[in-house]
Amino acid sequence: MEKIISFQIPKSSREFVRYQEDRGPHFYDKLHQHPQWQLTVIVEGSGQFLSGDYVGRFQPGDVFFLGENAPHVFRSDAAYFEGNPNLEVVGDTIFFDFEVLENALLSIEELQSLRRFREFSGLCFQLQGDSASMIKEAMKQFGGMLGLQRFQVAIGLLYLLEQAGSSLQQLNRGGRLLGLSEKDGSRMDRVMQYVLAHRFQKITLAEVAEEAHLSKEAFCRFFKLRTRKTFTDYLLHLRINEAQKLLQETELSISEIAYRVGFENLSYFNRSFKRIAGKTPRYFRT
Repeated sequence: MEKIISFQIPKSSREFVRYQEDRGPHFYDKLHQHPQWQLTVIVEGSGQFLSGDYVGRFQPGDVFFLGENAPHVFRSDAAYFEGNPNLEVVGDTIFFDFEVLENALLSIEELQSLRRFREFSGLCFQLQGDSASMIKEAMKQFGGMLGLQRFQVAIGLLYLLEQAGSSLQQLNRGGRLLGLSEKDGSRMDRVMQYVLAHRFQKITLAEVAEEAHLSKEAFCRFFKLRTRKTFTDYLLHLRINEAQKLLQETELSISEIAYRVGFENLSYFNRSFKRIAGKTPRYFRT
């Protein structure tokens, strides 16, 4: 699978905002990035949200904001790939193309505060509280807007993001992870697709290095540079992430959950869970 990570948003070169509705069996499941800023509301569907060193979950009601060229994927849960007609994902997204406003950002005083969003390159955030609620309400109407009204509401949404304060929670770390080259993106996507498909099975370093067409030593350097985690730690986060879901949504015993997500030793599962989630599995469930 030679998937190019650069994702082109279908829009004209003069269009500042592009609104997109995702409706289907699952969300786009390839690791990708694009130069536009992205504001997404999850209406229906659940799964794992991955961006840089961040491993977490998404569910209905979540609001995410992604900066320029933040590699990411909304990977729907396995059930959404099984052809169940009763399962569907629904998401609404606005893409902001700041390149269109480049001259205005330099010359119009009232738009100077928008330059702050340049600092968000490579970063992803989740919105909480009143800011998230107001954005969700505005997004419900956005699809029916055109022209100046659409531009006005888009600027209003950016104002809400600017004023969100602590409600805008940064999920990943910035710095060196400012997007991926096409070659690295293709390789990283192959790795992610393989890991997500086999994350509950035994995966050796040699297997995943072979998937990346690298030696084990080169793969370890490649992976940590792009996720800030060792491969082992990243896989642990994926498994604990799924364990959290099962603890909340099922009545399976803790030992059953541990084995289901790929742990062969219950004590190791409990230690790993507490280190990553900050709580024991039993306390997390209560």
